[in-house]
Amino acid sequence: MKAAAIVFDRPRELSVRQLDLRPPQAGDIEVAVDFSGISTGTERMLWDGSMPPFPGLGYPLVPGYETVGTVLRTHGACGTGSGAIQAGDRVFVPGSYSFEAVHNLFGGAGERLLVPHDRVVRIEGDGGADSILLALAATAYHTVSQGGTTDPDLPPDLIIGHGVMGRLLARLTVAAGAPAPVVWETQPQRQSGARDYVVMHPDDDERKDYRAVYDVSGDADILQRVIPRLARGGEVVLAGFYSRDLSFAYAPAFMREARIRVAAEWRRADLLAVNELLNTGRLELDGLVTHTERPGRAGEAYETAFRDADCLKMVMDWRH
Repeated sequence: MKAAAIVFDRPRELSVRQLDLRPPQAGDIEVAVDFSGISTGTERMLWDGSMPPFPGLGYPLVPGYETVGTVLRTHGACGTGSGAIQAGDRVFVPGSYSFEAVHNLFGGAGERLLVPHDRVVRIEGDGGADSILLALAATAYHTVSQGGTTDPDLPPDLIIGHGVMGRLLARLTVAAGAPAPVVWETQPQRQSGARDYVVMHPDDDERKDYRAVYDVSGDADILQRVIPRLARGGEVVLAGFYSRDLSFAYAPAFMREARIRVAAEWRRADLLAVNELLNTGRLELDGLVTHTERPGRAGEAYETAFRDADCLKMVMDWRH
């Protein structure tokens, strides 16, 4: 069986072509994809070749880890009781290893996927293209919760970057009942759209007592800029993905006894927690998907996603 997929043949060169799907295994589900998102973090670095060494990295590759679709069929038992995945269910797929003869990093940008049933999350209702944001929301949630492996850290009182990740982190902070954070954003096009929090240019902020600064910008120079803004014992959480090594001046960090923490990708506990917040109406994903394209215009879609500051989130529409 074959399916169309977006393939990065080499850096800055892509195609949309028919690929062989791997043979189904017991417990797999077959998903007809409705939408897949384009990541402006890791996927941008896969696109331009700047991704640091990463397990499974190589070209040609199928990108994508933000996929929503409908289950066409199941292969063997796919869960038990009310938790069983069934044909007709709408599911979120955080990437796959569906395609033969390519690297699946992260393997979600295709019209049909084969995925182990315990990898997906059932979605209630029809959130349309907004549902592809579940992975980013889970990543934002993980920056504070750390997947439930430790006691949650302080929620942000300063967020760097008002892209989709920054907006989700700010919304989650407000939804949790924590004080509304300040968000720094240097691009005028992205300074609007705040909900119950303040967005400003960093040059307009004189505060120097932040306790918890969360960077989602991916700016490799961020430590130099924010450590002088910390309160004593304050923390910087690195929640972006950085294409080069980070460094900082020691004296300002010493004076503030600064802490630096790295937040990696979400864990399943984060994904389930965010899904519950959506199902109960405590978190909303609207207003974040700004652009949609068809796979036949994938080249134009990636250029827009990575170069147009007005594009918060680009989604590929795979529906026929």
